[in-house]
Parts: sequence; structure tokens; C-alpha cells
Amino acid sequence: MAKFILKRLMYGFLVLLGVITVVFLLFNVLPGDPARMMLGQRADQASIDAINKDLGRDKPLMTQFLMYMNDLSPISVHDPVNKDHYLYLDKDKYSSYLKLFPVGSKVIVLKYPYLRRSYITKRKVSDIIEDTLPETTVLAFSAITFGAFFGILLGIFSAIKKNSWFDKSSLIFAIFGMALPSFFIGLLISWFFGYILRNYTGLSHEGSLYTTDDFGDQHLTLKNLILPTLTLGLRPLAIIIQLTRSSVLDVLSQDYIRTATAKGLSFYKVIFKHVLKNALNPVITAISGWFAGLMAGAVFVEMIFNWKGIGYEVVDALNKNDLPVVMGATLVFALIFVAINIIVDIVYGILDPRVRIQ
Repeated sequence: MAKFILKRLMYGFLVLLGVITVVFLLFNVLPGDPARMMLGQRADQASIDAINKDLGRDKPLMTQFLMYMNDLSPISVHDPVNKDHYLYLDKDKYSSYLKLFPVGSKVIVLKYPYLRRSYITKRKVSDIIEDTLPETTVLAFSAITFGAFFGILLGIFSAIKKNSWFDKSSLIFAIFGMALPSFFIGLLISWFFGYILRNYTGLSHEGSLYTTDDFGDQHLTLKNLILPTLTLGLRPLAIIIQLTRSSVLDVLSQDYIRTATAKGLSFYKVIFKHVLKNALNPVITAISGWFAGLMAGAVFVEMIFNWKGIGYEVVDALNKNDLPVVMGATLVFALIFVAINIIVDIVYGILDPRVRIQ
């Protein structure tokens, strides 16, 4: 089991390394001068050169990549003395670190990954992500919970009532749910429930998890979560309905289900004790994958409903060409995908020894 877990962790590390390399190369070939964005168009050349030196953009591309990897790595190599060295241990960048042991003139440091600073606000990207990621997490968790609960429920009833009007209606709904893009559904839901029927529903077509009153105090506003959750959860709901239905129908055709029925077990005991136990494995896999996808795919929904999550921040950063924020968010999304996939693989390996053999 230890070898299986180590192999999955190694695969995850290689995937992250590939994502980091692609992100770095992609965003470093884009046109634009970060120094001018930070200082303005009227900045003098000396100030621009100083900013580019601080960002490391005056160095060769490979050196910039090594600096970037060193910043991201929790265990990194730094020069504690020479301020002109590209590996200088800058206390403004690494506010929290622990010196482990020296290696020649360098020192090995344990620290939080440094994701650079925003070109526009000068804030650390890690602080921006820390402020916005919780709201996106709440939205994604609410959406996948909504989609999983109703999707499994409707999928079970569709399989039990195969070829009935309920089954056919569920399939039609699932097809529409998968075919319509989230941003289009979001616009319809925002317009209809949050604007046309606002006086009846009490819901707003825009708003975040926390609202600020006239005195500057923040208040938790859960009703603002309803419409974006409905929008973001419709597509996983549609897929889980079809997946659950197909899986339940497949299990119902197995010999051991006919044997359990022949022994005189009640219909509901057969369904909940034997069928669901074996039918929900692929559904759980889909749910775990969709949760990671919703974390990264909430961008359009957050923009439509003015939900101040990481997706909203990424779109705003793209509009301003604030590349460190976009790069940092991309790496966080990749880390979430890899972490969830590793956890699911390990859980499967524990539950099913055949997975470890494969």
C-alpha cells in the first residue's frame, strides 16, 4: 500500500511540475511590461529598470525559471547575505521561514510558497487567494452537494421507474442540463429569479457571501448563495442523474440482485442494502472530479452574480493584465485537482485491492 501511495504522490508531483513549467513559459512570453503597469506610463527608465531587477526580469529566462521554482518550493535554497544574488533571502518576500541548515555560503530554508505580488495592488498573491478562495470553496461545495443529493435521488427513481413519464422527463432535463452552458443558465436565472421575481423571492441577482452595511460591518448573507449554487449545480446534477440511473440499472440486472429478491428481501432493502452499495462507486468518482472542476469553473458564474471569489479575482486580473494573480490562481486550481485525484485514488486503493495491483 505504501508503494501505491508513493507512486500516486510521484505522479501528482510530476503533473504539478508540468503545470508550473507551462504556466511560467506561457505568461513570460506574453507582451507587456510589468514595471510600467506598476509605475504608470510616465515612469522614468531608472525606476522601470529597478522594478525589472527586483522582479528578476533582467536575467535570462532559465534563471527566472529557477527563481520562480525556488519561490514556489516549500524547501528552498537562499543566500542570506548577498542582496544582489538572485537567490537572496528577502524578508519582505518570505515573511515566515525557518532556516534548516547551511550549505556552503547558502542556507536551506523551510517556508510558505511565495506566489509573487500583484502588479496593480502590490499585495501578495497568496493573501489575495487566501481572501477569495473560501468564498469559491463555499459556492463549489454548495453546488456539488445540491447536484449530488438531487442527482442521486432522481437517478434512483428514474432507474426504478424505467420508461415511465418520470424517467423520460428526468432524461430530457439531464440532456438540457448538459447542453446549456453555465453562463447562459446563469444569465437566465439571474434575470428571472433575481430581477423579474425579486419582490416574490427576496433574492438578488448579484451579491456575495458577505455584505457590508452602511457602518462598514460585514454580515453573512446566505440567501445570496442560492442562485449561484443553482446555476453552478445544474450541470453536475444532470450528469449525476444519468450516471446514477445507468449504474443502478446495471446492478439491478446482476445475478446476486435476483438472488436477494428470490430470498424474499423487500424491494427497498434490496435497493438500499445491495444496489446502492455497488452502484454509487462511479458516481462518487464523478462527484469528486466535479468538485475540483467547479472550483476552477466558477469564473463565469461569479462574474454574473458578482460573487467575490477567486474566479471573479482572476477575471479582474486578466482585464488588468495582472499576471502574478492569474498564475497563482492557476497553480492553486492545479493543486486542488491533483490533491483530490490522489485522495480518490488512495481511497479506491484501500477499498479495492485490485486497484493497487493495476
